[in-house]
Amino acid sequence: MVKITDVTLRDGHQSLMATRLRTEDMIPILEKMDEVGFYSLEVWGGATFDACIRYLNEDPWERLRIIRKRVQNTPLKMLLRGQNLVGYRHYPDDIVEKFIEKAYENGIEIFRIFDALNDIRNMEFSIKVAKRLGAHVQGDICYTVSPVHTIDQFVELAKKLEELGCDSIGIKDMAGLLLPYDAKELIKRLKEEVSLPIHLHSHCTSGIAPFTFMTAIEAGVDVVDCAISPLAMGASHPPVESVVAALKGTPYDTKLDLELLNEIREYFDKVREKYKYLIDPIAERIDTRILVYQIPGGMLSNLVSQLKEQGALDKLQEVLEEIPRVRADLGYPPLVTPTSQIVGTQAVMNVLTGERYKIITNEVINYIKGLYGRPPAPISKELMKRALEEGEKPITCRPADLLEPEYEKFKKEAEEKGIVSKEEDILTYALYPHVALKFLRGELKPEPIPEEKEVSKFLEIPTEYIIEVNGEAYEVKIKPRYGTEMNKRREEITVETEGAVTSPLRGMITKIKVKEGDTVKKGDVILILEAMKMENPVESPVDGKVEKILVHEGQTVNVGDILMIIK
Repeated sequence: MVKITDVTLRDGHQSLMATRLRTEDMIPILEKMDEVGFYSLEVWGGATFDACIRYLNEDPWERLRIIRKRVQNTPLKMLLRGQNLVGYRHYPDDIVEKFIEKAYENGIEIFRIFDALNDIRNMEFSIKVAKRLGAHVQGDICYTVSPVHTIDQFVELAKKLEELGCDSIGIKDMAGLLLPYDAKELIKRLKEEVSLPIHLHSHCTSGIAPFTFMTAIEAGVDVVDCAISPLAMGASHPPVESVVAALKGTPYDTKLDLELLNEIREYFDKVREKYKYLIDPIAERIDTRILVYQIPGGMLSNLVSQLKEQGALDKLQEVLEEIPRVRADLGYPPLVTPTSQIVGTQAVMNVLTGERYKIITNEVINYIKGLYGRPPAPISKELMKRALEEGEKPITCRPADLLEPEYEKFKKEAEEKGIVSKEEDILTYALYPHVALKFLRGELKPEPIPEEKEVSKFLEIPTEYIIEVNGEAYEVKIKPRYGTEMNKRREEITVETEGAVTSPLRGMITKIKVKEGDTVKKGDVILILEAMKMENPVESPVDGKVEKILVHEGQTVNVGDILMIIK
């Protein structure tokens, strides 16, 4: 008998519609999902925490409590990024400990813990804390394909996770790269050399996952991850109903009720209809290019969303081609949060600026410094030279060993700002200080959901028109303004306003590093712009004096907006 974890309420909508499913649309179906008999429901963690506060104006902790209240029989599971928790940097041990304690207290019973680099040092502390609490700990291996990754390495990692006390081993195939017979070999080896249950998580992005599931099941896998069919396939996962039907009457029969599953499917059909404006055709279709570019499901839908936000969707193919080059430069990290964002955002920057590494994000610099962990292979020497100060060398210790405790500091700051109504608010602020401050002050509003008549306009924007002038009819084709036109706009502004420094991206100003009257040199970082969930340093284009600063911290700016005048 094979067991199923349903990931619809976490990775299903994360992969297809940029993690925008609202709690109000989960509530009506929770009790019915609880009746199915799933091994577990993955409902929290990953990008859901960030999306709740950033886009939906929802408290992620409250979401978890609401789900826990209505799901009484099925264990709740979350995806935890090891020392990164649900953020994009390493947090000190005191924050990690507090976060896991609160997640457990609010209803999480299974912690699915991984590290983007498969650096086990970044998983040890969170595993220890979750085990102390009595939770089930699943240690995940990030599966990827590269010149330096082998099945032997994955098996050795699983052995180390078993030694750390993990209760099960997960294979996290975030990009749908695990081929059927490779899966069979890997799982057979794991079943022979590790005594723990094996759990397989794979995406349908490349179209291969359903085939891989069947060979994995025959090889003895214990649990597979699926999503209810309206939020399955494409960048998401194999459909629950299809897997249940395929195994019915076999030794692997899941014993789940297809009629009940179809009732749940009908509900999610309506949910999908409500959110169809967010489901990009690129994310919902099979894309075999993924076998080359290795982009995980969640990354693909978010990449499309981010390029749209930057007015540069026409650059998608160039970005897809640049991603493997950046990945190779960085020593072939598996592409999963946060390394997928680190690699993907740098690839976007390389394409939009027209010059590779003209702007190097703070996260790439920190990655090169070793602050995310040990890369699988050596980093490009040329890139290291550009990113590091002269004589600077990457660290070799566990990154978190260099971090001072932060919980009390953030607690004091949050209380002074008057944004704490419960202990969890301190953690929210510690994880996402800039966004959380606005959220906890009640200054954010949820993204609007368009009316039905607006949705059709949103999905199908006409590009050809017939215009009549003085009785004469003319055929007119409209071209969208994408990245190229945005770049032209920046050039025009720079010419019109002497000394203008313009924004290379749409994002939020998180730090201004100069004052009016300051003297700067060409290449000095003058401010930090948070865009595409990464911190992007903006440099002075000239030696000069800061005459006027036209933005403030916390302000959102668009491509081409003037940030300051430097003459």
